[in-house]
Amino acid sequence: MHIQKSLKLIDRQGDYAIWVIAIAAMLGSLYFSEVRGLPPCTLCWYQRILIYPLVAIFAVAIYRKDRVAAYYAMPLVAIGLIISFYQSLLQWGVIKESLVNCTVNSAVSCSSAQVNWLGFITIPFMSFLAFLFIALLISLRVYLQKINK
Repeated sequence: MHIQKSLKLIDRQGDYAIWVIAIAAMLGSLYFSEVRGLPPCTLCWYQRILIYPLVAIFAVAIYRKDRVAAYYAMPLVAIGLIISFYQSLLQWGVIKESLVNCTVNSAVSCSSAQVNWLGFITIPFMSFLAFLFIALLISLRVYLQKINK
C-alpha cells in the first residue's frame, strides 16, 4: 500500500523533485567555485554543462505539464552519470591519472580532490549522486507512464 502511494507521488511530483535536485547541484557547483574559490577542472566543466540545462528543461516541463521532458533530459543525465562516475574513480585512485590528461584546458587536475569529506565524498561524487537520483526518478516516471496507459 505504501509503495503504491510512493509511486503515485513520484508520478505526480517527479518533475519537481528532479528540478530541485538539478537546482541544488547547480547551486552547489557555483558555491564551490564562486564562494569557496575552487576552480573547476575540465571534467567538472563537462558535468556543469550537462546539469545546468536540466534546471531549465524541468522548469519548462513543470510549467507546461509536459510528461515527455524526461526523454529529452535522459541523454544529458546518462552522459553526466558516466563522466561523474569516471572522475570519482579517478579521484579515489581506482583509475590511474596517467590514463587521462585532464590539465589541458584547466590548471586543476581532475584527479585532485579539492573537497574530501569522510574520505570518499568529493565534488564529482556529489555530482554522480545528483545524476543518479535524477536518472532513477526519470526511469521510474517513464515506467509509470507506460504501465498507466
